[in-house]
Amino acid sequence: MVRGRITGLAVSDVRFPTSLGHHGSDAMHPDPDYSAAYVVIETDARDGLKGYGLTFTLGKGTEVVVCAVNALSIHVVNKDLEEIVSDFRGFYRQLTSDGQLRWIGPEKGAVHLATAAVLNAVWDLWAKQEGKDPKQLLSCIDFRYITDALTEEEACGKSSFCQDRSPYSLSCFLFQWDYSSSRALLFKYSKMAYLGRRKELCTEALKDGWTRFKVKVGANLPDDIRRCRLIREMIGPDKTLMLDANQRWEVKEAIEWVTKLAEFKPLWIEEPTSPDDILGHAAISKALAPLGIGVATGEQCHNRVIFKQLLQAKALSYLQIDSCRLGSVNENLSVLLMAKKFQIPVCPHAGGVGLCELVQHLIIFDYISVSGSLENRMCEYVDHLHEHFKYPAIIKKASYVPPQDAGYSTEMKEESARKYQFPQGEVWQKILSKP
Repeated sequence: MVRGRITGLAVSDVRFPTSLGHHGSDAMHPDPDYSAAYVVIETDARDGLKGYGLTFTLGKGTEVVVCAVNALSIHVVNKDLEEIVSDFRGFYRQLTSDGQLRWIGPEKGAVHLATAAVLNAVWDLWAKQEGKDPKQLLSCIDFRYITDALTEEEACGKSSFCQDRSPYSLSCFLFQWDYSSSRALLFKYSKMAYLGRRKELCTEALKDGWTRFKVKVGANLPDDIRRCRLIREMIGPDKTLMLDANQRWEVKEAIEWVTKLAEFKPLWIEEPTSPDDILGHAAISKALAPLGIGVATGEQCHNRVIFKQLLQAKALSYLQIDSCRLGSVNENLSVLLMAKKFQIPVCPHAGGVGLCELVQHLIIFDYISVSGSLENRMCEYVDHLHEHFKYPAIIKKASYVPPQDAGYSTEMKEESARKYQFPQGEVWQKILSKP
């Protein structure tokens, strides 16, 4: 029995000063402060049940998302959890179709990021309950605007979680895992500025069993060639190399630049151009296919409609969902199902603040209850900021260990959320007080 009335929703701006060490920087984002709009939903349940959610941001702008979360809270507070989950599709539409808020961003931008934070908290809350029917998952998906690619009836026919094929489908839905290790593959990438440090990181990663490595490119071609050569020489011909341009190039420029890097045998080029340019991605994908290089994108895709068009246009070879860019589990489920229909492997985007914690649930769910395949699939991992979470993602032998605790792994440690709250937290008070 789903229980609990939502009595309050609090949101805070939690920032980590990663820009001080240029961690996470790339050709388009030189000074990111990895941040989160962090949501806590309280209920009147006797056991003090709470839901925790977040959306990933890069510092400035987090306050805009916080304002958007507060604006959305009117749709959440004073509702029974049972009322929400019994018509989760309707609740999703209520958040994404607010007549006034959608004007500044219909399922994109700050409002959609805020929606992800709120819905992630609701899923965390719901996942801590028991007795769910896996077939309820389809009722959470909004099929509006994607029925020309995938209908609800078609999804039910293709999805294993509608057929109860997997013995893990129920535990997957609850985000509780009753097996101790995962076969999901992933990669680790180096972001450090110095080649010596890159060598050190590669050596450590190879020793730990990593087989897939990503290199940031796009700012300077000679430097890209030098770094790609270094990484390829270190990892050898059998390990996988991937490139990430973070939306740096024009379409023609992307084709020319990546062609010059083809000698290093990259598996893909990630985000070669604007994430909104479906036809541009299609042109790049077509041009690079003879070189054996695929196009990967998705971490900046605003909604399921963009993914639908990318798939229909054959514009990508690897689909990168993001647990905070889309409207939480609800929207990601629709994308997983479309990816299965179009036979495109899902390789989630992670890193940031809490993204690994969140997306591990989605990729394991995709394997167990949607795709049933590990072919050409991997899940990104970055080894920082996990210490701030109560249930951090765990990696063993270069693989995610499935979470053992119910929930969406989104709960931060209270001390971390307090110390890094912007601008009044202890850490930021020290930084901001410096001349």
